[in-house]
Amino acid sequence: MTVSREGILDSLKALEAPGGGDLVSRDLIRALSIDGGAVSFVIEAPDAETARALAPLRDAAERAVAALDGVDKVSAVLTAHGPAAKAPPATPQPGAGAPPSLKIGGHPTPQRGGPERIAGIDRIIAIGSGKGGVGKSTVSSNLAVALAKEGRRVGLLDADIYGPSQPKMMGINKRPGSPDGKTIIPLHAHGVTLMSIGFMLDPAKAVVWRGPMLMGALQQMLTQVEWGELDVLLVDLPPGTGDVQLTLCQRAQVTGAIVVSTPQDVALLDARKAIDMFATLKTPVLGLIENMSTYVCPNCGHEEHLFGHGGVRAEAEALGAPFLGEIPLSLDVRVAGDSGTPVALGDGPVAEAYGHLARRLIGGGMG
Repeated sequence: MTVSREGILDSLKALEAPGGGDLVSRDLIRALSIDGGAVSFVIEAPDAETARALAPLRDAAERAVAALDGVDKVSAVLTAHGPAAKAPPATPQPGAGAPPSLKIGGHPTPQRGGPERIAGIDRIIAIGSGKGGVGKSTVSSNLAVALAKEGRRVGLLDADIYGPSQPKMMGINKRPGSPDGKTIIPLHAHGVTLMSIGFMLDPAKAVVWRGPMLMGALQQMLTQVEWGELDVLLVDLPPGTGDVQLTLCQRAQVTGAIVVSTPQDVALLDARKAIDMFATLKTPVLGLIENMSTYVCPNCGHEEHLFGHGGVRAEAEALGAPFLGEIPLSLDVRVAGDSGTPVALGDGPVAEAYGHLARRLIGGGMG
């Protein structure tokens, strides 16, 4: 009997996890692989403390999968996504019940030499666009989720200081912890490690900062966040070609950039500026994505190109840059983003498009 992914996940759903839920509903299963009768998977806990609590469940998971017809061998590995919580100070401090004050924003500290590697992060990929409204943040959140579904350890940094949207799109919005007023403990959602200025500030208040404050905040989110060990950190950049983009590429070793655009000419005009900016900053452009490429009517199946079609592919060919794929326009994307459950978590044409994009990046050594 052929072993199926669905059968394995169903067997794991029957195992109750400490604290409620199961391994699947709590999104703890990674890198599920089936090779004939050999099955392997990773149980990835959010932190070391949770991993210790899950240790007995790993053996139970192996036994449950081994009991399935057609399974000859099972290997389950238990890991912790983030670092262990730091021990509290030996001597009680005044006001110990309140979290330490963490100030965000301010002038950046000087950095000697060129761009530096961020400890624990293998690759940093910037996702940019020349203008707003092309779905760059939607692409960032869904690509992060799609890469996590493929078993990658993924971080997502929302670097759009003026208009952070990832807390809403990823369905989480609480203040990160800080054990010492300097170190920032990131949040986690849908298998992705998250940091956004939106977690730190009142969502109803506008950010009215000059350029140095933006650069200081970005520096903090890059270097003071305990990202842990990541295969890739996606950086959702603000639109345009300004201070944040300059600071990122000059301070961190960015592997490359992905440029998102819709097909119409007015968007492509600004996408070209983004590509030129990355060239000026000596950041390789890994490829272009055409978002909102095609709309298919859910009632009659008629296909319409509301914003044109094929313009980004043609632009990529003209520039000699890879064309990474087309993402269709769908109401499901908006509904999923507003509800905090990215569409890439599910099934359907849009989720498959993001899955294809993630697998292409992984196959090219970029994810």
